[in-house]
Amino acid sequence: MNLTEEESCVHSNISCWYSSRTASYVLLYMSVAVVVSLTVCGNLLVIISICHFKQLQTPTNFLLLSLAMADCLVGVIVMPLYFTMLIEPHSCFGTLYCTIFSVAAFYPTCISIYNVALIAVDQYIALSNPFHYSMKMTVNVTLRIIAILWLYSLIYNVALLYFNGNVIDIKANVTCGECIVTVHNEWSVIDFIIVFFLPCSMIIIIYLKIFIIATKQANKIRSVRKCPQINSSMASERKAAKTLGVLVAVFLLCLVPYYASTLINVYLRNRSVHLKISIPESLVYLNSSINPIIYALFYPWFQRSFKLILTFRIFGTDSSLLNVFERETNVK
Repeated sequence: MNLTEEESCVHSNISCWYSSRTASYVLLYMSVAVVVSLTVCGNLLVIISICHFKQLQTPTNFLLLSLAMADCLVGVIVMPLYFTMLIEPHSCFGTLYCTIFSVAAFYPTCISIYNVALIAVDQYIALSNPFHYSMKMTVNVTLRIIAILWLYSLIYNVALLYFNGNVIDIKANVTCGECIVTVHNEWSVIDFIIVFFLPCSMIIIIYLKIFIIATKQANKIRSVRKCPQINSSMASERKAAKTLGVLVAVFLLCLVPYYASTLINVYLRNRSVHLKISIPESLVYLNSSINPIIYALFYPWFQRSFKLILTFRIFGTDSSLLNVFERETNVK
């Protein structure tokens, strides 16, 4: 049967629309695959490096390990679910899908915030009282603190979801296009204070103190130029503080927009907060992709560990005892 000119034109337009839609979907999913791969692989490199190389198993690095594990969880669980809802706005998601997303969306973020706060405290103690730090802040103590942090975050986030009806009435929150996580006004204020205001205020105050200490140490370095060992040690501590300062600054830049929008919803629009697809929320998750890039740019040990892992030298005999600070030592 021959098509008329008008029918042929309509058929052609539909075909073009479907082909362009398919092309855009492929491009979007490829972009998501790149972001998720970067997040998971980057954080896995940090996890493998610290777990494998004995030289990296320090209290501060174990806190970085905990942060990398939380970021890896975001990449493995949260990002695929979140970006699928972003790309497929008209698809309907099941109860199990939304339950997993509800728990995973809050849990790693809470761990990350308190982890960054612990890193700030760790750096402050190390710089202000290094003798006390080396005596009290052991690896075992750090691991206990990390275990308490993960358990506390789990209990808090389950309570947050339960008391806001996201566990009991999960089916009511399943809609086509997204999984809605409801946080009522009172709980949104509590969540803002516990998860954002208190830890972030502590982070900012501590890093201001670290900046003051670093300034004082810079003056001391100028006065002890004749003693290379003291000069090198103090310079190394200041460099570590600056690197972690960059990590914290990027973290806050990614987190502030989300909590600012939360407060606007509660106080200006006077309504419950719903976790939905938004740019501020996307920034919170994308921070998990940025952290490994910061490690790669500012941590020489990460760069060397990365090369040792990719060249399979970690499978050699006594590879865990390799010196990942070898280049820094040679330079000096």
